Amino acid sequence: MSYRWAILLGAVLAAVAIVLPARPAGAHGFSSTVYVTVGHGEQGHVRTALELEYDLFVVSAADAQGDDALFHAGDAAFRDGDAAGQAAVLDAHADAALRYVTERFQVTAAGRACTPSRAGDFTIGRQEGVPYAGLSLDWACPPASEHEVRTGLFADAEGFVKGVKTIVTYDLDEHSGSAALDAGHPSFSTGQAWYQRFWEFFRLGAEHLLTGIDHILFLLALIAGSRRLREIVLAATSFTLAHSVTFMLAALGAVDAPAHLVEPVIALSIAVVAVWHLLKPARDLPEKGLDRAGWIRLVVVFCFGLVHGLGFAGALGIDEPWSWTLLWSLLVFNVGIEVVQLGIIAAAFPLLMLLRRQAPKAGRWTTGGVAAGVAAMGLIWFFQRAL
Repeated sequence: MSYRWAILLGAVLAAVAIVLPARPAGAHGFSSTVYVTVGHGEQGHVRTALELEYDLFVVSAADAQGDDALFHAGDAAFRDGDAAGQAAVLDAHADAALRYVTERFQVTAAGRACTPSRAGDFTIGRQEGVPYAGLSLDWACPPASEHEVRTGLFADAEGFVKGVKTIVTYDLDEHSGSAALDAGHPSFSTGQAWYQRFWEFFRLGAEHLLTGIDHILFLLALIAGSRRLREIVLAATSFTLAHSVTFMLAALGAVDAPAHLVEPVIALSIAVVAVWHLLKPARDLPEKGLDRAGWIRLVVVFCFGLVHGLGFAGALGIDEPWSWTLLWSLLVFNVGIEVVQLGIIAAAFPLLMLLRRQAPKAGRWTTGGVAAGVAAMGLIWFFQRAL
């Protein structure tokens, strides 16, 4: 057991050494999500309601339009947490803010551009625990049976964030549904087939798990701590059921937890599951089923899975009831997560089992090293997010 204590001590020291000078950051990286609702407006117009992360919107619009006053006033209002002041800043610099949006967000009808006009003042709400600016636009469009929405908001080339997603819900042209847009797929049409929309959400779910390193590390901790196929299958199933429950409850508006609480707990869950493997004593495994320690681990994984589900919901800004149409898309998003999760298990666990059988000592050191590294990152993220 001494090597495990040495690895654990090294992990703790590494976490403390790194976290003290570190800049707080989320494990998902610096990104954002834009929310758009598309529907019918007055006098045959198309109405779009956009929600954009406030501080990113201010920085991007000020930089693109050369409006330093917008940046300084907007930043001050953001730091003060003054929602009314934030809306007032955007209204005072409406030309720059509106120009930034309309140069990067368009609605077309049968290939012909629609003409936008602002509908009302800017508003301030909250998504994922941070302020979001609301902007409504009316679009005068030529007569058409289908409309297309295209976005280039907060592009990677602007240098502020990367991988921005735009979640669109629409009820237009006798069609309703939802779409997920990004740099690789920047547009959608109201005439788009249902399977095309669902593929976008499946891909979005798969990409979220692949780019959400904290969820991957949690999964690796489960793999490292499982010695038989039965254990990892039960652990993965428990995790899947738990995060699916809270993910869908969040989509229905039944639960809502602020990101500043959810994210530190997710980080802590990573460290706990990894440390559990480092500290657990060697024991004989029952021929069938799980022993008491195995069942306790399963319960712990399930509880942490509930929190991870809130994290998955937070990735799409789910904090209020959405339409049933969007709910089906979110189910597909969850399926995308599960497919990638199963793929990681199918690739990593057989290799680990082979190593344990062919070289038991190397297998112990490998799993111990993986668990120590995962524990270190979990502790780093926990302190960063908590502080």
